[in-house]
Amino acid sequence: MNVSKKNRPAGMRTHMLVCIGAAIIALIQQSIAEEAFAIVKAYPDFSNIVKYDQARLIAQVVSGIGFLGAGTIIITRQRVLGLTTAASLWASAAVGIGVGMGYYKVAVLGFAAIMFSLSIVKKIIKVPKINNLEIQYVHRKETKEYINNYFEKHNIEIEDVTFEVQIRGGEKYYKNTFTIDLPRLLSYADVIEELSMYSNIREIRLVSVTD
Repeated sequence: MNVSKKNRPAGMRTHMLVCIGAAIIALIQQSIAEEAFAIVKAYPDFSNIVKYDQARLIAQVVSGIGFLGAGTIIITRQRVLGLTTAASLWASAAVGIGVGMGYYKVAVLGFAAIMFSLSIVKKIIKVPKINNLEIQYVHRKETKEYINNYFEKHNIEIEDVTFEVQIRGGEKYYKNTFTIDLPRLLSYADVIEELSMYSNIREIRLVSVTD
């Protein structure tokens, strides 16, 4: 029997890399613009030939970060998770663009607003953590009946459940991932301890999904 707990926090390094990458692209865009100005200044006759657009690369950053953010969003039948992480990635890219383009005041104010939204507001507005209970077991029919009876007996509401099956060494292993709502007097530790006593259950993991 293996009982474990897994957390999925948003990565600070990811945000830093997004911000730095956006700043680099913005600096490249600025360099291209400066080169274009230098050419036009040195060769006025080329003013109608030299073309540049300071927003071209920046627009690609804004749209590209959208795809990166989409990868952090988890969609189930009843929940959409990771929107805050996706939004913070997109916002950190905006800060990077501001730094790269030389708009330091805007970048500093934007960074302060982002930190306020992610830290201060989080302390003011309490959002309950979403925990998924992952259970691996054998003998599907009788074990599912045991788990369902346990949930019903303890007034545990199932908000969502996913099902998988694997074959290991010729034996079928089943995995259910439950999103559950516990009564006030019952903890996840109690549920894990009591369910782990059943011989058909091979592994239980508490997976904390952060937004």
